[in-house]
Amino acid sequence: MTGGGAWGRVAPEGRRFLRGHRKAVGRLAAWSLLESAHTFLGGYGVARALDDGFLAGRTATGLGWLAAAGAGALLGGFALRGVFAGLADLVEPLRDGLVRRAVRQALDRAVADPAGAADTGAVSRLTQQTEMARDSFAGLVLTARSFVFTAVGAFAGMAALAPVLLLVVLPPLLLGMAAFLATLRPLASVQRRSLDTDEALADRAGRLAEGLRDIVACGGQTAAEARVEPLIAAQERLACTLAGWAALRTLALGTAGRLPVIALLAATPWLLGRGITAGTLAGGLTYLVQALLPALNSLMAALGSAGTRLLVVLERFSGPVPPDPAGHRPVKPKPQPQPPRPARTRTDAAAELRGVTFAYGPGAAPVLDDLDLMVRPGEHLAVVGPSGIGKSTLTALLAGMLSPDAGSVLVAGATARREPGAEDGPDPRRTLLPQQAYVFTGTVRENLTHLAAAPGTPGPGDARVQRAVRALGLDELVARLGGLDAEVTPRLLSRGESQQLALAAAYLSPAPLLLLDEATCHLDPAAEERAERALAERPGTLVVVAHRVSSAARADRVLVLDGTRAVCGTHEELPARSPLYRDLVGRWNQAADE
Repeated sequence: MTGGGAWGRVAPEGRRFLRGHRKAVGRLAAWSLLESAHTFLGGYGVARALDDGFLAGRTATGLGWLAAAGAGALLGGFALRGVFAGLADLVEPLRDGLVRRAVRQALDRAVADPAGAADTGAVSRLTQQTEMARDSFAGLVLTARSFVFTAVGAFAGMAALAPVLLLVVLPPLLLGMAAFLATLRPLASVQRRSLDTDEALADRAGRLAEGLRDIVACGGQTAAEARVEPLIAAQERLACTLAGWAALRTLALGTAGRLPVIALLAATPWLLGRGITAGTLAGGLTYLVQALLPALNSLMAALGSAGTRLLVVLERFSGPVPPDPAGHRPVKPKPQPQPPRPARTRTDAAAELRGVTFAYGPGAAPVLDDLDLMVRPGEHLAVVGPSGIGKSTLTALLAGMLSPDAGSVLVAGATARREPGAEDGPDPRRTLLPQQAYVFTGTVRENLTHLAAAPGTPGPGDARVQRAVRALGLDELVARLGGLDAEVTPRLLSRGESQQLALAAAYLSPAPLLLLDEATCHLDPAAEERAERALAERPGTLVVVAHRVSSAARADRVLVLDGTRAVCGTHEELPARSPLYRDLVGRWNQAADE
């Protein structure tokens, strides 16, 4: 797509916009005429001050003409105040119109494709691009207006002093402007591609963010990175290209800004030989240096940056929502079925920690220090201790999310943390349920069975799913949601309801080791007891980070972490062995009596 094609779409709407705001344009032009007068007086006053005043021996006349030029400067300052007021009458309506159009585009897309994903690229248009258009339009109008009316005053002044000055100044000026204008179309093309990529990146990142928990749970980080990385790399390449064109634009700017002055100075002997006075030459140089060339520099800088940005941004609002540069719509990854459980290595422990030490960072105090622990197959182990003592760290080590600083962590006889290059997806040896329950947009059935179905298999049947629902006491919740085939919207569930669905998914999981890290903290005591008893009765091993002593009392063994030493034993024997556990049980009994 060429820059001319873009202009062909944007120009008619631009003309309609300006026609709809004729009064604002008229007020802006009226104030700008005063700037032309200021420019005219600046150069003309200097010429007359020299020729009719100081060079003719009339100092008072010279000072008078300089005073007139100074009055022109005050006039220009007064005009600028009115210019900014008129500019606001043009800029703010443009921004408001673009905001309305961005909203309308997003709504039109939603109506045209109600089943499609949300137009997250509209966020870029609604915020970044509307503000970019407003700022670019304001800068372009301000500098274009300044150049036009400054040029009118300067050319009128040169013509009044000596028309031959225009013959010397205009050719190099037009040459530099032509070189500069030649860079606008490729620059606009690069900026258009940059905005396409920026919008696609915002859209894709938004979609991936919506499914971030699904991506992590399914081990899809590598695939997600592969979908975003090409857009980031494309943005980097386009930024370098833009920098290259900016350098060429600067070269053209120097040509237009310096050659006219050099031409005038070089032509001075020739001009003086044809009767041009020193005052006229000084006046022409004043027009160039103090008025025309600064205005030209500002105009070319605005056209090269604000102008091309404005053209590209307005094109985004004048047509349909642009497609993804990759040629397809990004979709939120869906949770994948869990792979079949491999044959377990023969071992006497479901999980084991051997001399494990772990600290969060070099020099930090260890959270776990030389911890030995063996969890037997089929055992129900509760982990208790004050907040921050290392309970969640222990489950993260068993889940393979962390590596110990010293010692080893084994699950089913193998290293808990999978080696780099292992197959993506959850490890079939264990399932971890954190405090923030994992529930995704999908049917109730999908949320209950996503940990249980192996690739290429239909997953657990209705009878098994219904047994899980009854075991966890979810009959009422499933009925309220509309049945197993009803759609689940995670944000509409309470934290306790989310935890109940996640616990049922863990119940159906074939993983031989379940790790519950405060995964029942939002349930009432009765629901928590029912869930823990059901999970303990399923085949396999259960490790529970307990936040109630009643949860520890149901376990086969209890691991007490107290910051100095770890004590493991039954609920009945631990009060005699652990002062911390004795205090916890005492407070629990006192609360129960009250």
